[in-house]
Amino acid sequence: MAPSSSALARIITRDIRPDAGPVIELGPGTGAFTRCILSKGVPESNITLVENSPDFTALLRQRFPEARLLEMDVTRMRRGEDPWKTMQAQAVISGLPLLTMGTRAQWNVVGACMQSLRAGAALYQFTYMTKCPVAPEILARMGLRAERIGSSLFNLPPASVFRITRI
Repeated sequence: MAPSSSALARIITRDIRPDAGPVIELGPGTGAFTRCILSKGVPESNITLVENSPDFTALLRQRFPEARLLEMDVTRMRRGEDPWKTMQAQAVISGLPLLTMGTRAQWNVVGACMQSLRAGAALYQFTYMTKCPVAPEILARMGLRAERIGSSLFNLPPASVFRITRI
């Protein structure tokens, strides 16, 4: 697999506004979505990057020195000190492979994401499948709705983007 394409980055960040508050990015990898968020006018200091790979973390630290960078396993986001409850982010942008996670891990990640969002905000998740990668029982139990908002055939492999919001 190649890094996310600029076409996919434009779709997943299309609702981001420069003055609407912080943005959280999960699994930023090389920073393809981060660059697109910055191009929308969001100050780098208003971006929180959550990455588990030490190699990617070092790269992101060089590329985005003013961003808040958390090196951690996102499936543990709801444990310990929980900064997610008070963030009031305008969006969470996720490049996480949710389909490979178990139900408990998905529950933790999606729950922490929804806690971090202000009213009316959304979690944006991409997947290489055509259906939402969040388990239907999680969506139902959390009172969430998933809507496919676009796809990029120019991404390798092609990808779909879902906006996940509270009902």
